[in-house]
Amino acid sequence: MANAPVDSIPARRVLTDPAGLARYQHDEAEWAPYGMPLAVVRPQNTDEVRDVVRHCLAHRIPLVPRGAGTGLSGGANAVDGAIVMSFEDMNRIVDIDRAERLAVVQPGVVNDDLRAACAEHGLWYPPDPASSPWSTIGGNVATNAGGMCCVKYGVTRDYVLGLEVVNGLGEVVSLGRRTAKGVAGYDLAGLMVGSEGTLGVITEITVRLRPARLQERTVAGYFSSVVAAGEAVSAVTSSGVIPSALELVDRHCLAAVDAWKKMGLSADADVVLLGRVDTPGAEGDAEAGLIRDCFERAGATWAAVSTDQQEADALFQARRLAYPALERLGPVLTEDVCVPRTAVPEMLARIERTAARHDILVANIAHAGDGNLHPLIITPPGDEAARARAELAFEDILDDAIALGGTVTGEHGVGLLKMRGMNKELGPAVLGMHHAVKAALDPHGILNPGKVLGAASDLLVPPVGPVVGGTAHTDNQRVRVTGGRG
Repeated sequence: MANAPVDSIPARRVLTDPAGLARYQHDEAEWAPYGMPLAVVRPQNTDEVRDVVRHCLAHRIPLVPRGAGTGLSGGANAVDGAIVMSFEDMNRIVDIDRAERLAVVQPGVVNDDLRAACAEHGLWYPPDPASSPWSTIGGNVATNAGGMCCVKYGVTRDYVLGLEVVNGLGEVVSLGRRTAKGVAGYDLAGLMVGSEGTLGVITEITVRLRPARLQERTVAGYFSSVVAAGEAVSAVTSSGVIPSALELVDRHCLAAVDAWKKMGLSADADVVLLGRVDTPGAEGDAEAGLIRDCFERAGATWAAVSTDQQEADALFQARRLAYPALERLGPVLTEDVCVPRTAVPEMLARIERTAARHDILVANIAHAGDGNLHPLIITPPGDEAARARAELAFEDILDDAIALGGTVTGEHGVGLLKMRGMNKELGPAVLGMHHAVKAALDPHGILNPGKVLGAASDLLVPPVGPVVGGTAHTDNQRVRVTGGRG
């Protein structure tokens, strides 16, 4: 099978037309490099995934797994001559087990679709990236995605119990467990979470669930500067309250949302801090009041516990709209640094100084409660000088996060954009361990080559020979695909 075309993939699910391939070339990471894939395949089951992996192994063809393409680090970007494996057709919720509080899903299931299905059983899947209406569970696992509720409930890795994976030798393996506890062997399922498709191709995911959450109380605070809002975050951290969300939106984001949706938020505040608590009863009331007090002591120009659920939901909707609103202004280079929560005020101050030093617009949104900041660097369309300054600012922000004891990515992944920063953060000895793991699990270097670790030797050139869905021919180094089975 591996030495012949992969007949298990019908031609209708193999895309080779250059115009069609273009939409699979890259994710949403601004300025991350990408190439032209040889083909895009859309498997529907594990056997088909295994066959494609074995085919790529036999012919040393790079394989790039892809979810919905909502990533912001270039992790799903194609390399020249690669096969892109899109999981859009593997979108089935296999099982929701109410008694065991778990769900089994294929990687192409959209996050919000899983959450809605769980809600029908009185259950809840907590990880909620801002892209939850479009991003897939497979992509969320690949980057260890987070979201607004992570401050209290954790990230994707905290909910992955088990995985079915096709490894770098073309073997289908089961990792992890379905039980509430289990410590047999190394945590290989945990290792796969956040590996961005470089260690194996995930074909099925078992996630733990929680009971349906209770109604949240929302606390809003308006501030005159991001540093003052950062001081409020530190105050909440020191208070002992663990909010179910604590989000920051600065004046640039508010103005962009207002210009788009006419919500009128920027008229009242330069920075909005949004807190939520879901503790029931009088204890929850007390926690919400304590968060409001923290806002006021940190210098909020206005702070209150919301009594209007519709108004509270609108504020959080504005938070989710910030990124697409800013995209309307020009290309957005998105950061994803995470620092200790007590360092949030200083990190925000450094981001403002970086913006001034490079004469560049930097807007800020943040999962402030867990120190995960998203500085958004915006440049005018076609302004190459501004782009060059933006790239310098991007690297300076990474350096500042590391200097404050933080990390270069909290939830978006390393992909292509954060490799230099990760190298600096981890150091030679730990990077050596990473390369050893990669070599062990992907000995032929076909799995998402050039990402995360970025070894140039990983970038493969497809040989002359058969490819998925047909036969490959070379003509002056140009590759075309013909034939295939319907």
